[in-house]
Amino acid sequence: MPTQRTQYGGAVATKPMATYTIIALNILAYLAQWALRGTTQAMMLVPGIAIYEPWRLFTNAFAHSTGSIFHILMNMYGIYIFGTLLEPRMGRLRFIWLYMLSLFGGTAGIMLLSPPLSGTLGASGALAGLFIATLVALRGNRGVLSQLGIVLVLNIVLSFTVPNISWQGHLGGAIVGGLAALCITLVPRGPKRNITQLGLLGALSAVLAIVLFVSTTSAALPLV
Repeated sequence: MPTQRTQYGGAVATKPMATYTIIALNILAYLAQWALRGTTQAMMLVPGIAIYEPWRLFTNAFAHSTGSIFHILMNMYGIYIFGTLLEPRMGRLRFIWLYMLSLFGGTAGIMLLSPPLSGTLGASGALAGLFIATLVALRGNRGVLSQLGIVLVLNIVLSFTVPNISWQGHLGGAIVGGLAALCITLVPRGPKRNITQLGLLGALSAVLAIVLFVSTTSAALPLV
């Protein structure tokens, strides 16, 4: 029997488990921030010291402001909406790859455009990537515009009201998320669709890795 495929070529899954897992990891990280002193500071992205503590390039996207629970609530609400829209259409592998590219795209935006000693945290960069990816994947479908509008407005408000959220991360995540979505959605059906999609995503990942390496090196502050 032929394998069932999603709209964009991924394997069909009955539930968006990748989306649920991402949300669960964010919640666990938030609980750790409350339970373990120093966790927030250790996970936060500070461009000037990222070269010495590279885990911050990743962990910053799972930490949220402990000063406002709405920060994590709104981000998880957005990930749930966009994840349940995108994952069934793309398949689990493509969706996870898209999310990770958006996450590191947000990190790259911070590394390139934020001051070396600024501190940034939150899943907003990855969420911005999912937002643009949804516009790309569901272009022409007006039924989702109201949901997209709600999340967009909420995140704009949060950008100006919650500390340590940066437009730089939003911009980087949106750009890379949009490019990743184009790599997936613009490849026509055919026997080489899968390998073409994965090849394009791999090339985008390589370029992003180079950008992160260069920006991390350039932003590094000298050790005293």
